Amino acid sequence: MDTGTKGETDGLRWVGLPGGLLTMRRTLLVVWSGLLAVATALPLGLLAGPAWAAAGAFWLAAGAWGWVLLGRNWRSWRYAERADDLLISRGVLWREQTVVPYGRMQLVEVTSGPVERRFGLASLQLHTAAAATDARIPGLVPAEAERLRDRLAALGEARSAGL
Repeated sequence: MDTGTKGETDGLRWVGLPGGLLTMRRTLLVVWSGLLAVATALPLGLLAGPAWAAAGAFWLAAGAWGWVLLGRNWRSWRYAERADDLLISRGVLWREQTVVPYGRMQLVEVTSGPVERRFGLASLQLHTAAAATDARIPGLVPAEAERLRDRLAALGEARSAGL
């Protein structure tokens, strides 16, 4: 099982996202860029001539660029559990780090749409009192998402009760 990148920085154990998320996103990219290439090249080739069908290559080039960007984005996502809060870090050009205190969590849910289920993935959504601090960790293995949900819910209850 590929669990993405793991590392220790400042005593934190950062956990990266599983490789299945990258596989899912790249598969969707290939499917959509291929469909758009055909949908562009076929009508132009039939109506304007074969030379114009080459315009469909634009979508293939965009797909190749997207392939690289998806890899960089996937590598940027990671999370770390601390004693009092959960850290979520993401972003390539603009790094964003979200700190979600356990005592502020109101709802922790695991969701999995049809495409995520097909690739054996689930997402964890954290809701807090302030809508601006809601956080999400996409593309987790369902067992890890459920473990994290149960742990965060228990810690949230304990912290909000003042224990």
